[in-house]
Amino acid sequence: MVTTPRPRRSLAGWLFLLLIALLGWALTSGRIVVPDDWNPWAPLDVRATPSLFTAFKLYRASSDRDACRAALANADLRTALLPDRATGPGCGFDNALRIERTTVAIGEPFSLSCRSALSLALWEHHVLQQAAMTHLQSEVVRIEHLGSYACRNIYGQDGRRRSQHATADALDIAGFVLADGRRVRLLAHWPMPESTADAATLIGDDDQSLAKARFLRALRDGACRYFDAVLGPDYNAAHADHFHFDRGPARLCR
Repeated sequence: MVTTPRPRRSLAGWLFLLLIALLGWALTSGRIVVPDDWNPWAPLDVRATPSLFTAFKLYRASSDRDACRAALANADLRTALLPDRATGPGCGFDNALRIERTTVAIGEPFSLSCRSALSLALWEHHVLQQAAMTHLQSEVVRIEHLGSYACRNIYGQDGRRRSQHATADALDIAGFVLADGRRVRLLAHWPMPESTADAATLIGDDDQSLAKARFLRALRDGACRYFDAVLGPDYNAAHADHFHFDRGPARLCR
């Protein structure tokens, strides 16, 4: 039997790897100083304008207990740490917090893993209010949610795997209240009005419906930058009335 020898890594390849290693060492040791926005090893700053390395910083902070909590310290969240605990087979949470308020009112407090809270903070800081002002010319003052932690399977069905809700890695959001008193709900305002074919002439209720539908789509699209799975009315009937945001193994934006 004739075997083909495995190709040896070229000298150029080894030099490239060495260069990357040296660059990483120089940045982490402070031998080279670059602005935090351009330093992938700088701590995640939730308030900072998103950059090329934000996703990488979010990934690093999400996998480090202390780094995650440090990043949340500047995120305008009112929280209380929760003790790690298991509540059943495949259920429980590790490094989770009780969220009592975000940048807006939330009604009933909810439990959320630190990494999911980080994603929520980034979404609120860089998507929520910008979308509200762009499409509705008013800020969001309250999020209407359907809860987070629940020890259950997907859709609550026997025989299916555990939901991300079972580890406090998911949050369901049903609507929003604006500073001017208007309310936006997914069940009522996700559908695009039939008259959008001539959007320039829309007035009154049709104009409001179009603006609210566009606002909700902007929130969905923006959430996909910070959460792993983002599900809404376009996904299936079970999500007709809410967004499902989670930090889990699946990557999906619907």
